[in-house]
Amino acid sequence: MREAVARLWPEIQWIGDTKLREQVTATWIRALERSPLKPDDLNHIPFTLLVPNCPITFMEHKRCVVHIARESAKAMQQFMGRSLPVDIDTVIAGAILADVGKLLEYELGPDGKSRQSERGEALRHPFTGVALALECGVPDAVCHIIAAHAAEGDLVKRTTEAYIVHHADFMAFLPFKNPKNVKVK
Repeated sequence: MREAVARLWPEIQWIGDTKLREQVTATWIRALERSPLKPDDLNHIPFTLLVPNCPITFMEHKRCVVHIARESAKAMQQFMGRSLPVDIDTVIAGAILADVGKLLEYELGPDGKSRQSERGEALRHPFTGVALALECGVPDAVCHIIAAHAAEGDLVKRTTEAYIVHHADFMAFLPFKNPKNVKVK
């Protein structure tokens, strides 16, 4: 399973802190072990069930979010870091783990299409994602990002790192809400 995570997530190597890198890897391993989905499914299922016929896969979206978040964090660190410190490792780890709970929220139906699982109906992915991460020793600063990246986070005071991941995630999601933005192949 470790090899599958490494194939899915080459960006894990961007995390400089070796302990955090291992905690992120362990969380993805645990999620895959408990998920009805297989690693390769993540390269085929849509990243969201909220966009009909979503043309972008889970991994395309997730990796895009990680790239946007990392570059945004670097720019903020460069231009505002003296007054607004940004922990790049926390941003990267949070972006990689933000949707790890979807592995417990989604399943494939008899027709082979993605759908929300019974667990997913009761517990959205920010909750299951935090639970998985805590089991693997992921620090609270990263768990905060998982918890606060989606709408559930609108009720808490987000850290700078959580704002970065939240906005990166929505940058790679909201344009799909307007069908005129989407090019169909």
